[in-house]
Amino acid sequence: MSLWTASDAAVATGGRAQGNWQAAGVSIDTRTIAPGDLFVALKDVRDGHDFVAQALEKGAAAALVSYIPAGVRADAPLLIVDDVLAALEKLGQAARARTDARVVAVTGSVGKTSTKEMLRDVLRAQGRTHAAEASYNNHWGVPLTLARMPADTEYAVIEIGMNHPGEIAPLARMARPHVAMITTVAAAHLEAFENIEGIAEEKAAIFEGLEPGGTAIINADLPTTPILLEKARSLGAKIVTFGEASHDYTLTRVSLSDDKTVVQAQVGDTGVIFKINSAGRHFAMNGLGVLAATDALGGDSDMAAMDISGWQPPAGRGTREVVALDEADEDLTFDLIDDAFNANPTSMTAALEVLAAATPKDGIGRVSKGRRVAILGDMLELGPDERTLHKDIAKLPDIAELHVIHCVGPRMRYLWQALPPPKRGRQVDTARELADQAHRIIDAGDVVLVKGSKGSRVSLVVEALRKAGRVMDAEKGDA
Repeated sequence: MSLWTASDAAVATGGRAQGNWQAAGVSIDTRTIAPGDLFVALKDVRDGHDFVAQALEKGAAAALVSYIPAGVRADAPLLIVDDVLAALEKLGQAARARTDARVVAVTGSVGKTSTKEMLRDVLRAQGRTHAAEASYNNHWGVPLTLARMPADTEYAVIEIGMNHPGEIAPLARMARPHVAMITTVAAAHLEAFENIEGIAEEKAAIFEGLEPGGTAIINADLPTTPILLEKARSLGAKIVTFGEASHDYTLTRVSLSDDKTVVQAQVGDTGVIFKINSAGRHFAMNGLGVLAATDALGGDSDMAAMDISGWQPPAGRGTREVVALDEADEDLTFDLIDDAFNANPTSMTAALEVLAAATPKDGIGRVSKGRRVAILGDMLELGPDERTLHKDIAKLPDIAELHVIHCVGPRMRYLWQALPPPKRGRQVDTARELADQAHRIIDAGDVVLVKGSKGSRVSLVVEALRKAGRVMDAEKGDA
């Protein structure tokens, strides 16, 4: 199936097409490019023009370039434009214009990727649904997601993120959503904003892209909710709220267990119960927002409430797995909660609540009782209050339910110092140091949470823990 013909892409971008090619997809990475893709030679850390020859050798239908790179023949299948990123944006805008899809855009300080994935999973049961496979939510990710959208798409889910003021509105106008949802507003990227109110104003800019008559889906439980509501009202959007304080989609009860969340809610006069096969109050809130968005898109929210049970968090965002420590004894296992992709005070609070609700297994490890173990990496981009925000984690009520907390990074040292001495685990400056000690800090029966900002690199600890079974076999006496 053709996604872009040479002539269509040339008209969309204002570029000059060489050859009569047809592209079945759009790619920016030669490592994952598929035969038939249009390769987009973006300039980022490296110049994509350096990889055009390789892309064509791998079967790319053509390449979107601003000049003919060295090593590429003059008559190669190309789309030549003045500016590659600007052309990708135009390609995305053209893809959006040619479809009758109902479009939902999602942003938020926490949970936008998980919510995007939830929406994709429930909507694909109701129609042809398009969404990015990865967290493509920035200045090139959004136009790339749009450019990949087939013309016959019925539902599209677009994730929109930001690091600095002024980034969300242009991307929202490009996506032109019928529904725009804000999952939450939290202390993230505070280095670029004066306060959390500034973050709320930036998140609310997503409503500037709404189609006429569009719907704003807003978390009702935030200190900054009034800012979000005011922005939506000023733009004439239809407003629907969700949360405990909402009168539209009212969260009435959340029950957490080791591997699931049961959510009870009230939608108008109707009671709703749905289950998510992963633990987390934040997942309950996002799931309720998904039902609201499904309704606003004209979908079937009753079907969505059933189908949401099949969703699982993306890798690194709360996924839970069982790790075997001894291949000869299937009882010698520990549970690993991988939440190593991102962290701020709000998501950290949610993750620790999940860990506190988990049930370790007693009597199977070297220590008689199973433990709740937290391995926490630095929360980055929090600005001048980062010391206090890390230290205050020690005040969370769920800390009382944890047995030991290991801290990774110079910022997490503030938390380690604030913890009660019996709960202090190891404190290291780098994730690599703790990864090298991974086999010494876990035991059969434990439930282990790894959480931190991506830049803290605690994913190294996750990988080391997954391999710890083989190490433990060789070092059974190591305490």
